Amino acid sequence: MSNATADSIGSGTKTSKVSKDHKKPTSDALKGAIQLGIGYAVGNLSSKPDRDVLMQDFSVVESVFLPSEGSNMTPAHHFPDFRLKTYAPLAFRYFRELFGIKPDDYLYSICKEPLIELSNPGASSSWFYLTSDDEFIIKTVQHKEAEFLQKLLPGYYMNLNQNPRTLLPKFYGLYCIHCGGVTIRVVVMNNVLPRAIKMHYKYDLKGSSYKRRASRKERTKSSPTFKDLDFQEEHEGLHFDPDTYNALMKTLQRDCRVLESFKIMDYSLLLGIHVLDQKPLARGNRCDSRKGQKVLYSTALESIQGNVKDPEPVADDDTLGGIPAKHKDENLLIFLGIIDILQSYRLIKKMEHSWKALVHDGDTVSVHRPSFYADRFLKFMGSTVFKKIHPLRGASSKRKKNSLYAAKSASQEFLCLPKEEKKEKKAQSMDNLDGSFYSSSKQPDLLPRSAVSFESTPNDEEDTDNSEDRRASSSTIALDDPLPSLNRSQSESELDIYLRHTVSPRRPSWS
Repeated sequence: MSNATADSIGSGTKTSKVSKDHKKPTSDALKGAIQLGIGYAVGNLSSKPDRDVLMQDFSVVESVFLPSEGSNMTPAHHFPDFRLKTYAPLAFRYFRELFGIKPDDYLYSICKEPLIELSNPGASSSWFYLTSDDEFIIKTVQHKEAEFLQKLLPGYYMNLNQNPRTLLPKFYGLYCIHCGGVTIRVVVMNNVLPRAIKMHYKYDLKGSSYKRRASRKERTKSSPTFKDLDFQEEHEGLHFDPDTYNALMKTLQRDCRVLESFKIMDYSLLLGIHVLDQKPLARGNRCDSRKGQKVLYSTALESIQGNVKDPEPVADDDTLGGIPAKHKDENLLIFLGIIDILQSYRLIKKMEHSWKALVHDGDTVSVHRPSFYADRFLKFMGSTVFKKIHPLRGASSKRKKNSLYAAKSASQEFLCLPKEEKKEKKAQSMDNLDGSFYSSSKQPDLLPRSAVSFESTPNDEEDTDNSEDRRASSSTIALDDPLPSLNRSQSESELDIYLRHTVSPRRPSWS
């Protein structure tokens, strides 16, 4: 690192010149500086009054220097001197309030216990830290990613206002730490995979196939993260009930269209699978003092279901918000979320796609234009990863069978009767065709109400009153109009003649 760069980082310190043997801060020192810096930023923000978020609030950057001996404005600490930058503090305060995160709970989660460092299975050089209560992930991001997120905030604000239930990352804060010659930028997000439940399978899915297999090094880990081709070899798809499948795919489709509108691509679906067994699920290290308080819309089940207008969190149960699913004979809990959305289709990504397309099929590589990437992503998730449980054939047609059962059984009963009983029933049906029948609420067997059209206009009614012939030649029969009186001796023959004339408009009317 040059002296000029070191001077700019260490401005305000006792010595502005950094020696060559300057020691870089340890991992524990960086984690401590992150916790102290976030605690100071949130505490300082509490003194500012609540107000509506304005457009200029998204581009605000506040900077403060925190020396180890402390100052009039900052507390003393045992870490190296560092400078803290807080991006869009008022906007992120609004995001935290939208998800029901109180300032005290936010500080309690991040600052009470040391952060837990996680391994990174991705190709990026990001570091991941997890809060001790499993609520938040702190991820280091590159300068371009932090810059892109800040430009994304107005659109992100609009999307969350329209629909807080989403599988997109929930961003709660963006900070920059300059400590001991090292500059790191961190973003605070929701935790997708809780440690309290063992994930038997983890996948990073993009919907592409080029180099989408876990490396040998990754497979040797105790909890490896597999990729698209690994999923297709291991699973035949995860099956959900129709309502859950439709809600999941609707949420994914809405989120992908939002990312496409921002020209974002190369994102992934982080998928965790827990196989249920007879043993009760352990609660892990969830803090008892936080029992009953959870971040709104933070679990997978909350993100795809429920009424957006209802701000109440779901009941805190042992499933921790996992989505129930099935794979063959196994009952599963699914945890998922879209990650790595800070990759825009800039010039460098366009060049990467062009170069990879020269040596491989362009449609199978991960980097692609946003519209194509979203369509391929949705198709892969909706047909290969997630599948709908189709009801049994008998269950799907149960209602239809029930509606036909009565008619079918009645016809079979009639066909099985002796000839004498048939004649008797037929005679009884003919007896019902006299004038007294139409005063009752029952309908004749030969003229069911559902088989006849009854729509009529005022003109039709006037024509009916004026002309008996026009009514006789009509192709529809109004049941309110009485049939001519029929004697029992001539009922069958004259009824047939009457029906033939009324349904044949071209034949002359009879009197």
